Amino acid sequence: MTATRRFQAKDGAWLVYRDEGSGPPVLALAGLTRDGRDFDYLARRLSGIRLIRLDSRGRGGSDWTGSETYSVAQEAQDALTLLDHLGIPRAAIIGSSRGGLLGMVMAATAPDRVAGLCLNDVGPVLEREGLARIGRYIGEKPAVDSLEEIADRMPLVMPGFGEVPELRWVEETLRHYVETPQGIDLPYDPALRQSFDAAMAKPLGDAWPLFDACKALPMALIHGANSDVLSTATADAMQARRPDMIRVELADRGHIPFLDEPAALAAIESWLRLCFPDGDGKPRETEPRSDPDA
Repeated sequence: MTATRRFQAKDGAWLVYRDEGSGPPVLALAGLTRDGRDFDYLARRLSGIRLIRLDSRGRGGSDWTGSETYSVAQEAQDALTLLDHLGIPRAAIIGSSRGGLLGMVMAATAPDRVAGLCLNDVGPVLEREGLARIGRYIGEKPAVDSLEEIADRMPLVMPGFGEVPELRWVEETLRHYVETPQGIDLPYDPALRQSFDAAMAKPLGDAWPLFDACKALPMALIHGANSDVLSTATADAMQARRPDMIRVELADRGHIPFLDEPAALAAIESWLRLCFPDGDGKPRETEPRSDPDA
């Protein structure tokens, strides 16, 4: 298991990340309630890159900083701060769900820091029905006694998935929940529910300008064919604006694909070759800030 490290965000919060491998840097940003472990499956299959995985504030091992700080803008700034901490001037970004939104914001606000963007089942238009489904379980502790019971129910929690081995649902359970002496708990701050509800109470903003800001970047889209968050119509519109975008639609996958599906891996590898055609993007030799707990 890859050891976690910490860095300090600009507001003083300590955030956790994983840093493994060598080669061009790839920053992996997870979904709303998920953390860097979400990319374990991908990490097993990719080589020749430096994979950096961030636990956004309030998730995984990172500090809980309150619902008012759980915003796309803040989390995108945290990701840039992590690159600064590591002395990385430019990285390719793989963003799953909310992580893809962070990547689009980074491309729009700091284009010189982004070598390319791979979106995992996310785009500039998100379906309210799928978001509402996610909202029903955010911050809710399951009323069961064991992780085994949750694993049995995972296919219901993640609709649209087929041909998934039982062991994979067990692995997913360990990423979504933790077992404590007091019972089953969540690996994230329940206050994420408040920030999510506040965002859902407003009209969804127009994110097409963020997508269009990526026009100079190599792009890839991994789309679950059964996703209730990213529609095929939106994926088609994205492709129309970016005919050169690498795109794969995965059968038997909903929101979000695991990224170790053969077609997903092939797309990611092709995208990485476009991001780093000359093997550039390697980090500068700088000394990151010390971690007092290291």
